[in-house]
Amino acid sequence: MNAKKINDIARRLGPGLITGAADDDPSGIATYSQAGSQFRFGLVWTLLLTTPLMIGIQMLSARIGWVTGEGLGANIAKICPRWITLGLVALLVAANTINIAADLGAMGEAVRLLAGGHVAPYIIGFGLLSIAGQVYFSYEGTVRILKWLTLALFSYVAVILSVSVPWKQVMSESIAPWSYIPEGTSLNDYASIVVAVLGTTISPYLFFWQAAQEVEDNLRRPDAVELRAHPEYAAEHLSRIKADTFVGMLFSNGIALCIVLATAVTLNAHGVTNILTAAQAAEALKPIAGEFAFAVFALGIIGTGLLAIPVLAGSAAFAVSEVFGWKAGLSHGFHEARGFYAIIIAATAIGTFMGALEVDPIKALVWSAIINGVISVPIMFVMMRIGQSERIMGELTMTTRHRFLGWAATGVMALAVGFMLVTSF
Repeated sequence: MNAKKINDIARRLGPGLITGAADDDPSGIATYSQAGSQFRFGLVWTLLLTTPLMIGIQMLSARIGWVTGEGLGANIAKICPRWITLGLVALLVAANTINIAADLGAMGEAVRLLAGGHVAPYIIGFGLLSIAGQVYFSYEGTVRILKWLTLALFSYVAVILSVSVPWKQVMSESIAPWSYIPEGTSLNDYASIVVAVLGTTISPYLFFWQAAQEVEDNLRRPDAVELRAHPEYAAEHLSRIKADTFVGMLFSNGIALCIVLATAVTLNAHGVTNILTAAQAAEALKPIAGEFAFAVFALGIIGTGLLAIPVLAGSAAFAVSEVFGWKAGLSHGFHEARGFYAIIIAATAIGTFMGALEVDPIKALVWSAIINGVISVPIMFVMMRIGQSERIMGELTMTTRHRFLGWAATGVMALAVGFMLVTSF
């Protein structure tokens, strides 16, 4: 494959690739590490199940943004009463801010493990760097940086290559997950980690971000609105969205699988079954898998955090701005979209403050997962309504296959959240 072809492929990949990679943030790494260390290969089935569902719902997010020229916040407001829309957006902002705090805390801990010192200055430094990057870089510059940061996820492939994986055992426990349930594990423990994995892979902030990035791309093409009426142009761009989303989500869940496998064959095999943070997973790997695996795992936490925080803060800012009718987008300067950037700064600053106070990481993850679980189902339901609405989508409504995947994803999330709530009492 020559350099020109590689560049053409890279240009076609954007919102889907970045969204998928941002899904494997330090909080997600902690969730996957806990799944592998506690349940060995018994939760691999969740990643296999969520991959097609994740592709379907993210393709819908992108399709809505590209077809309507508006983000999810503005489109949800067309379907739902004002108070429901505001409530969902407020919960999204709260979940994202808590998630930012947990991610910054993990990044600070990762640097402390590698370089020593106190964690708070590292957290504050990463928070300031994230704010500066979004405020001062252009849209093109931000996208370029985020694309490069996706390479940080290959660190977890490197970890897998440095350990021995019993693939036959992986297959057998994936097909029959009940064959390995740790002694003393309650039904609620199992339900909670299943919901955590589902909530990490199918998460509302990813919906808002990918839709918003398609809107941003449209804004850079003044003739996009007129050209959407041409079947050839629409088919070409919907094909690009499909390929971009497929690559991004397969990449995302492939990396998640690497993390589960790496922690299962190292931590679980040595009796380490209670991982609270991504940094703790890295530290636990050191005496078992060696310095290389430890260093690569820790560096991956830092790289994925730098990728995820702008997505978390940006998706919150897009949602709020769209609902209130503010000018939004990284393609606008700070003085053009002050409200939009104010949300980015506020969410990142509050998350940084919480992280520097060393908020209990497991509580932050639990609350973030609960909020995401609560809001993901109604948001997905409304998205499906939007995707099927000829009034909003015109002739470019969802295909039958796409509807099946979207409703299946919504149903699976609803069942998982309901199961967790029932078993908690």
